[in-house]
Amino acid sequence: MATMARANSGPAYPERFYAAASYAGFDGSPNSNTKDIASRFSNDVALILYALYQQATVGPCTVPKPSSWSPVEHSKWKSWQQLGNMVSIEAMRLFVKILEEEEPGWYSRASNSVSEPVIDVQMNHNSNVEPIIENRNSFAETKIISAENGGLMETQDKDVVSEGLGSIVVYDKWISPPVIGQRPKARYQHGAAVVQDKMYIYGGNHNGRYLNDLHVLDLRSWTWSKVEAKVVPKSVESPSLVNIAPCAGHSLIPWENKLLSIAGHTKVPSETIQGKAFDLQTGTWSVLNTYGKAPVSRAGQSVTLVGTTLVIFGGQDAKRTLFNDLHILNLETMTWNEIDAVGAPPSPRADHAAAIHAERYLLVFGGGSHATCFNDLHVFDLQAMEWSRPTQQGEIPTPRAGHASVTVGENWFIVGGGDNKSGALETVVLNMSTLAWSVVASVEGLVPLASEVFYVL
Repeated sequence: MATMARANSGPAYPERFYAAASYAGFDGSPNSNTKDIASRFSNDVALILYALYQQATVGPCTVPKPSSWSPVEHSKWKSWQQLGNMVSIEAMRLFVKILEEEEPGWYSRASNSVSEPVIDVQMNHNSNVEPIIENRNSFAETKIISAENGGLMETQDKDVVSEGLGSIVVYDKWISPPVIGQRPKARYQHGAAVVQDKMYIYGGNHNGRYLNDLHVLDLRSWTWSKVEAKVVPKSVESPSLVNIAPCAGHSLIPWENKLLSIAGHTKVPSETIQGKAFDLQTGTWSVLNTYGKAPVSRAGQSVTLVGTTLVIFGGQDAKRTLFNDLHILNLETMTWNEIDAVGAPPSPRADHAAAIHAERYLLVFGGGSHATCFNDLHVFDLQAMEWSRPTQQGEIPTPRAGHASVTVGENWFIVGGGDNKSGALETVVLNMSTLAWSVVASVEGLVPLASEVFYVL
């Protein structure tokens, strides 16, 4: 199916951006960011435009998170914050591209002039994606994802946004980037976390053997390297080194200038959840000293960062006992608390996915038990301390466990996993405001993205 796109000539940047911003309703006044813009565009498009406008004119988000709970203000703040260190000119270009897709020919209407030619260009959505070569790396053509009435709108963008990697762009199909350097050995049940433009991989299970190595992938140069981590003594009085035991099924969470490894199975099981921290500045591991009643030791749990707390749900212990309990670790006081929740919780499970929405709602999807995999969605209200089963829109994904997930603005992307019979082929996205599911991409055959969860059940 072919669609029509428009190619407009006009002023160069930054003048073109300011013209686009003025046309969209961003005139620099305090009210311009919230009134007319929200009425002219869908919620997601309005949020993206707002974030890009702030990034282009103010710079990276340094303002504190809104103190009062307001879904709109929290969404605006989060959209801006997730752009990271995207440079101003890239934000300007992306702002204009989104506007041109939403309202083709905007510049001609804004200038009330026909002197600027408007050219119709055929774009065939069924054609092969043309790779883009940038900095010696090959990338697929990108698509900007935004929700409208619960669905996905896709706009073509031939420019790879290198700053703020992963903020609001996804590739229209999965590719294998041309990585170089020392690759980590194959593994599963490892921990992974992204800090700025680097992805860290820690531990995991390699053919039944637990690992404790740490690797980093530079997402700009696509270069792997092994981190030669050090350990710190237990104390000044006791200079013996801390034992960083190999583990699998843990969660790796970025916090301030550290990576926190929470829970997981070790060769010699502990009675309660153990945590350790890797300092990204000093390159050292240390043990987390916590207070209060720590949860029972487990793996396959979800650990979600909410403000200055970690919310832990589910998992299974070394005896394969499954859990559906909720615990909170306050990172400022390092104190554990168990949540006394109301409502019907999810059934006990492990290897599910969890995400936070509007800094208030914990969403839990899928996972596995000893007999089955799930595709149910549960929401826990962290203010009311209550579980609920919301009504979903769209085609609900197939049951799966062991899947990976990431949030990008209002959207929660889920990929991989499986049900012990086959891997999940579709990459799906849930708009967390409308609770509408959509399929983003699909793969075929036996590929790592569609992985069976043979180690769970």
